[in-house]
Amino acid sequence: MITPTKGIAPDRSLLAVGAQIVMQLDEPRTVSQAWARFKRWRTEHRHYSPVSFEWFVLALDVLYAMGTVELHQDLLTRVRRDTDAAPSER
Repeated sequence: MITPTKGIAPDRSLLAVGAQIVMQLDEPRTVSQAWARFKRWRTEHRHYSPVSFEWFVLALDVLYAMGTVELHQDLLTRVRRDTDAAPSER
């Protein structure tokens, strides 16, 4: 479910859907705006396997659990992190 399986196509796995959602969050958006942009993006990129709103929300849940998105004042925002957050030990 989170990753592709025999029953879940790669473009419908929650990680793939989550990545597609994050690409739509170039600026803060409402959930409705993100949903509309997500559906448009999938159509433009020929991802025709269906993704329901419930599946979209599950992908948002995964992103939130990973600390990738936050919801502030009804706006979804992408959390930006430094790539060097954990310095390597020497």
